[in-house]
Amino acid sequence: MQKPEDEKLEGGPLSGITVLDFSRVLAGPYCTMVLADLGARVIKVEKFGTGDDTRAFPPFIDAESAYFMCFNRGKESIVLDVKSPRDRELLERLLDTSDVLVENFRPGVMDRLGYGAERLAKTHPHLIYASISGFGHSGPMTDLPGYDMVVQAMGGVMSLTGWPGEQPARVGTSFGDLGAALFGVIGILSALYKRTKNAQGERVDIGMLDCQAALMETALARYDVENVVPTRTGDCHPSLAPFETFQAADERFVIAAGNDQLFLLMADALEAPELALDPDFASNDLRVRNRPKMVAAIDAVTSKKPVEHWLDALNEAGVPCAPINTIDRLLDHPQLLSRNMIVQVEGQGKKPFRTAGNPIKLSAYKDMDPTEPQVAPGLNEHREAILAEKMAGFEAYDHNVSAKTRQDTEAPAEGTNWTEFGLKS
Repeated sequence: MQKPEDEKLEGGPLSGITVLDFSRVLAGPYCTMVLADLGARVIKVEKFGTGDDTRAFPPFIDAESAYFMCFNRGKESIVLDVKSPRDRELLERLLDTSDVLVENFRPGVMDRLGYGAERLAKTHPHLIYASISGFGHSGPMTDLPGYDMVVQAMGGVMSLTGWPGEQPARVGTSFGDLGAALFGVIGILSALYKRTKNAQGERVDIGMLDCQAALMETALARYDVENVVPTRTGDCHPSLAPFETFQAADERFVIAAGNDQLFLLMADALEAPELALDPDFASNDLRVRNRPKMVAAIDAVTSKKPVEHWLDALNEAGVPCAPINTIDRLLDHPQLLSRNMIVQVEGQGKKPFRTAGNPIKLSAYKDMDPTEPQVAPGLNEHREAILAEKMAGFEAYDHNVSAKTRQDTEAPAEGTNWTEFGLKS
């Protein structure tokens, strides 16, 4: 049962969970952003000088990257040099008090730095260690770099995207990164639940290519059953009809009548009973086989009136349909606004911009406040606070020394390969 707003809890179900975030660019940061949105404390470990690569990605607001801020809202930032004895000591304290470590370097990088999963399983057995990489930590391709475009191509989704007879197309968002990020969240939450049973950590190994295969819907099964290679179908569903776009008098729109009953309701809403009576359209299988004829028949009806007319009629009849919204329409979409899905994010310049909020709505917890900007951290912003919290009881690290003084006097130790750290996976 939905609780009244004033009875809901602050934070989220992951309050009390600390995530040590070694990730950068998109797959890892998106994963840890979701964990932060669910209430976890996320401490982002960044490299000297530039921090996360995406701090240099446009668009910018007063020299701050909106790209970076989108996926690092609500996190803390600290710069660590893992070759420095002092920073290694601080990192050990962070590992002692963290529940989850997330990294998306190429396999082997964390091992060479001394913080691989096998080592930490022995020294910090409580830790959930999550790795997101192009091809996972096993198999013949494990050492290869994996970018979103690489796994979209290799995983088959590009072969299914676009129009018949045209060139393959990349999905319009970073489908490879985002899919891996969400599977990473699922793995982490599963491991945290398992830890409540036996107090033991777990290794979560996410390969972006694996995730692409898992997201192919029925394409693999269709080929195995029919021995026909699925290919690009434009804007229509290969197994359902009508499930595509149609032309109104002013613009195209979507009708998704996914079963026979909905098709009959659609014909009634379009005031075109001849569609329901045509024997070539009597079942979904027949409509799929006779799709060109069906599309032409529906277009002949819908092209006579504007899209708003048809949307009203189809919605009234209970037939799934939609306008094809451009991105600018989403920011003021009444449904998204009603569910607090358009939120504000700001950086150090305190100039907020709008982006998507948290789609996970939990009845016991207050939702993200769309009027209160979520803050993305400045590079190394939280170093002093973390030092005071973690190292105050240790003489090995004088937390009263300012972060700027330390960076000026402790450049990364010789041999620290930050270029290697920057390799995206």
